[in-house]
This record gives sequence, structure tokens and C-alpha cells, in this order.
Amino acid sequence: MKMRCIIVEDEPLARNLLEQYIQKLPYLELVKSFANPLEALDFLHTNTVDILISDIQMPELTGIGLLKILPAKPLIILTTAYPEFALEGYELDVMDYLLKPVTFERFLQAIEKAKSRVQTLRQASTQEENAVRSFIFVKDRTKLVKVKLEDIIYIEGLKDYIIIYTKDKRIVTLQTLKSFETQLPANQFIRIHNSYIVSFDAIDAIDKDRVQIVPITYPTGTPAKTFLPISDTYRKAFKEFIEKKSN
Repeated sequence: MKMRCIIVEDEPLARNLLEQYIQKLPYLELVKSFANPLEALDFLHTNTVDILISDIQMPELTGIGLLKILPAKPLIILTTAYPEFALEGYELDVMDYLLKPVTFERFLQAIEKAKSRVQTLRQASTQEENAVRSFIFVKDRTKLVKVKLEDIIYIEGLKDYIIIYTKDKRIVTLQTLKSFETQLPANQFIRIHNSYIVSFDAIDAIDKDRVQIVPITYPTGTPAKTFLPISDTYRKAFKEFIEKKSN
């Protein structure tokens, strides 16, 4: 299990020490290291991490102040040379509180505690995702057709309508790919191109700028594709999706 973290520490020596500790742990990825807490706050408005390791006493904004205004709170590990701040930190549901100078043994203890919490949170998230509905209804001409999500291989968008390719049939329905995407569980389907959404279970291989999907054979009509392109617009999200599913 890989965990992403950032450091917020204005003291260069303390920051370098924490960076060295993180490099020793293969399951911990240092995404970014900040000397300025305001820069960290800006980063966290558009990025998510599992763990935030932050000093308390910093100019402009303290670690406690940063914690109080974070848009989405990761697990927090606070560091400081002043033990009197510990009580307030624990009242804010801080994962752990490290007194400087921080030893590697004490750092590892805090990370292992965070690791246990991250595992619990991810398991709960997976269970919630798996609890989503197993089918949807789509309009096919004059009738509503029940489509099992597990049967969908990929969806192709063509202007104002889409073609849903399942294991045994094609369904053409009048709606945009964007609107249809909102009905699909994000843990099962991923958009890889302006014109294509693919089921994770249907991916056989990934080859540079395209994915190979399971073969589909229909008696008549438009043949299903074997390869679907990955566009630059969706490449990063697709890569993160695959990495998450692989962990």
C-alpha cells in the first residue's frame, strides 16, 4: 500500500531530516515539501494526500491554523519543540504529535499508526463503492432497457447519442457521453478519450496510447473495437485510476 504525504516545515534542517526519514520507507511517497504553509494550503486546494506532516510554530500561519482551515483534512502529524501545544493538537484529531528533535524510531511509530488508519479508510471506501447499484436503465428507442454494469465493455460517444457495447449487444441511446458518465460508478469505469469510456474489468492490456479490451463478437451491426485510444486530456487520470486499482 502506497501513501502520499507532504511536509510543511520552515526550518531547513528539520525539513531535510523528515525528507530523509520518508526516503527510508518504500510505502511512503513524498509528493511535495513546503517551507511556507500558505503554499501548502494552496496546493491542498487542488491536490489530495494521505498524510500531512507539519510544524506548529511557523511565520504567517501556524500548523494549528493550517489544520483548522484545510479544505479536506488528510491525516495530520504535528511536530514542534514545545510540548505545551500537544493538548490543542489532540483536540483537533491529530494523528500524532512529535517532539523535536524527531528520532527515526518515533517518526516510524507515527507513520505506522497513520498507515493503519489509511488502510481502514480505504477498506471502508472500497466497501461503499462496491455497494453501488449493479445496473442502470437506458432508453432504447421507445423502451427502457435494463443494463447490468458488469456487462458493459465500453461506451462510445457520437455527438448527441452514445453506443453502449455490452458482452452480447449494442444499445444506442440519445444522450451525451458526459451525462452518461455521471451515472457510472467511478471505481468501475474510466473515461480515456473524448469519445470513449471503458470498464476496468474489460481492459486486457495497456499499450502506450491505447488500451486493448476483451474481444466482442456480434452477429450483425457495427463491429466492436479491439483497441481504444487514450487521449492526452485523460492520460493522467487514467494512470492514477490504474495505479489505485492495482494497489
